[in-house]
Amino acid sequence: MNRNQPPPDRQRAHPIRRTRLPGRWHQRLVLDDGRTLWLRPIEPADAEPIRQTFSLLSPEEVRMRFQHPIKELKGDLLRRLTQIDPRTHFALVVAEPLPPGQALVGAVARLAIEEGGRRGEFGILVSRFLAGKGLGHLLMRQIIRWARLKRLEEIHGDVLEENDAMLALAESLGFRRERVPDDPGIVRVRLSLRPPTAKDLSRTNPD
Repeated sequence: MNRNQPPPDRQRAHPIRRTRLPGRWHQRLVLDDGRTLWLRPIEPADAEPIRQTFSLLSPEEVRMRFQHPIKELKGDLLRRLTQIDPRTHFALVVAEPLPPGQALVGAVARLAIEEGGRRGEFGILVSRFLAGKGLGHLLMRQIIRWARLKRLEEIHGDVLEENDAMLALAESLGFRRERVPDDPGIVRVRLSLRPPTAKDLSRTNPD
């Protein structure tokens, strides 16, 4: 279990006040402790602040997100995270209310549409400095919203089986779990976005 991040039920106990800002996917967030942050799309200028924030993460936080040790974000990996194609990728950050490049970034969420265009893979990282404030739940719902706008049929993500907080968050939003045959330490969580068929409805609502 990621001890730095409380379960989703505790996260949702901390309401986030949200106000829309100019621009799509831009919101002003006020946490229950009074901190003000901006939720917005990622920008190439966020590369250096994200690199700096990554250096503050504990090895356990890094392992929970990437499933293996990474000492530093740099080069191609950092560019892939911050320079995205908006047709096939979606990425949001929660950052200080300052211009990109100046604002420290405390959380990142992304979704990449896979080849074929019907499914996407997500990833979320919330640093311990913002843990327990409901940001994971908020970011996941934004990912789901974008996926529906893109008419995806399903989104999925791989989670360490010991990451109880992320697994509980996914379950609370309707994801189902499955094992990854080639990696017994990983659980894949999937969320179907397809509208239920008449056959599905007959199964759940028998006459």
